[in-house]
Amino acid sequence: MPGSKTMFILHRTMTRFVSLLGLALCLMATTSPVHAVDKTLEIGDRAPDFSLTDQNGKQHRLVDYRGRWVILYFYPKDDTPGCIKEACRFRDDNLEFGKRGADVLGVSIDNRDSHAAFSEKYGLPFPLLADTGGKVAGLYGSYFSFGPLHFARRHSFIIDPDGRIASIYRKVDPAIHSSNLLHDLTELQKQRH
Repeated sequence: MPGSKTMFILHRTMTRFVSLLGLALCLMATTSPVHAVDKTLEIGDRAPDFSLTDQNGKQHRLVDYRGRWVILYFYPKDDTPGCIKEACRFRDDNLEFGKRGADVLGVSIDNRDSHAAFSEKYGLPFPLLADTGGKVAGLYGSYFSFGPLHFARRHSFIIDPDGRIASIYRKVDPAIHSSNLLHDLTELQKQRH
């Protein structure tokens, strides 16, 4: 059994490690990411076009959705608690979005295989787009990079049928976000008529 001096050194080392880990997590939460916002988008701006592959290998370009409303939502990671909750809410509301002439598109930096497994596991009826390099997330100001940590921030955009940004969501509650978007989409559509 180790002596008291060895135990003291071990305890001090662990305490320092936990303190440094806590400091690193605080810095990640409060500092600007290495690749923050490539462009700050505002309501009325033309939505940046993209071409990304979904979980089934189909290519999606934003320009192909002209004439329809688009719910473009960025999320951090397939099959994680908040992302499951958010995706399943979009799944449950997908028919309502369709009735309003809107298509839901999920985007993360996970690859196509990860998206395919996530989509199949939860029966997601909408495309999950693989932005593996984070370029599209960067165009939308949704890419986060800090050291080895890279992901898309949980941001969403309503894009109108003309390809312009109608609403921006930078703070998202995964449990209620889909219903909030449905409400806001309905209000935006009323304003256009």
